[in-house]
Amino acid sequence: MAQEFKVTPWEVSGIVDYDKLMKEFGTQPLTDSLLERVKKFAKGDLHYLFRRKIFFSHRDFDWILNEYEKGNKFFLYTGRAPSGHTHLGHLIPWIITKWLQDNFNAELYFQMSDDEKFYFKEELTLDDTTRLTKENMLDIIALGFDQKKTHFIINTQHAKIMYREAAKVAKKLTVSTAKAVFGLSDRNNIGEFFYTCMQSVPAFLPSILKGKNIPCLIPLAIDQDPHFRIARDIIPKLGYYKPSILHCKFLPALTGPDSKMSASEEQTAVYTTDTPETVEKKIKKYAFSGGRDTVEEHRKLGGNPAIDVSYQWLTFFEEDDKKLKRIYEDYKSGKMLTGELKEILIQKLTKFLKEHQRNREKAKKVLNKFILKD
Repeated sequence: MAQEFKVTPWEVSGIVDYDKLMKEFGTQPLTDSLLERVKKFAKGDLHYLFRRKIFFSHRDFDWILNEYEKGNKFFLYTGRAPSGHTHLGHLIPWIITKWLQDNFNAELYFQMSDDEKFYFKEELTLDDTTRLTKENMLDIIALGFDQKKTHFIINTQHAKIMYREAAKVAKKLTVSTAKAVFGLSDRNNIGEFFYTCMQSVPAFLPSILKGKNIPCLIPLAIDQDPHFRIARDIIPKLGYYKPSILHCKFLPALTGPDSKMSASEEQTAVYTTDTPETVEKKIKKYAFSGGRDTVEEHRKLGGNPAIDVSYQWLTFFEEDDKKLKRIYEDYKSGKMLTGELKEILIQKLTKFLKEHQRNREKAKKVLNKFILKD
């Protein structure tokens, strides 16, 4: 019997069956033919997150490509709800968003939904979410987004331009729909019901600001899809295009492949601010192994990359397909031990974070230039 899993915007648990999840959510697979079209537009290149089907599902991505083919450019929208420091799992949708910005010359509207975490986490104050918003924005800038084409929208700061449009969405959203889609109940506060209206706004706000209807593409982890099922139903009633969506898989928690990383559970995650010593300690201590109980048994039977977290993480961060294949074969055959695999991941993440943290420091000088001028 298959293990039960749960995927909501606030909780992911169990080993996720992505094929089953697509059926439950009513999304479409990201096919090879669609990726070939992306590759053509990107001048023969295709990001490894696409090649490996880490981005695996979509809503109307074919329509976005059709419009682009006609010369109707799209804008990008994604976001972050700041409840803690950025961990590596948060970066995955942002990495592909940056690649799409570069290859399709697209503007990006990046929503910092500081209000969401204030509503949903009893222990967080608005001062906390304001501080964390600034910290998280540094990680986004550090990935190399184009300053001239990237605009941060901070919900509590940009209420002047957001609230009017959110009110239009709210008028068309019933409490019964919010309860059905999100599992909310009479015990939830009013903000938790209203929040999804604010999250809908950036999907059509650029069309308002520029005075013309512009297609929107939203790269995100699939747990956030429910918000945009509502948005896709309501936004056309306001006279704008349905946003199109690209879904990615979850970077598994360090502690095992049956859940995603959590910003509030340190043993599950590697943060962008972690030191090399901390990274090494976490990988060695917590990274779930697909190895055998003894070296002798491992050499004879080989490891299991499918459940080994170190290998799974390398599929998200090792860009070289040939190197990744070699690691897979060596580990599966027993030639490579779990400790050796963990060391490869430690070196990879240490190098990545060294560069990221250097860029993060530089981002402090230009952060205000990325914030949308209202």
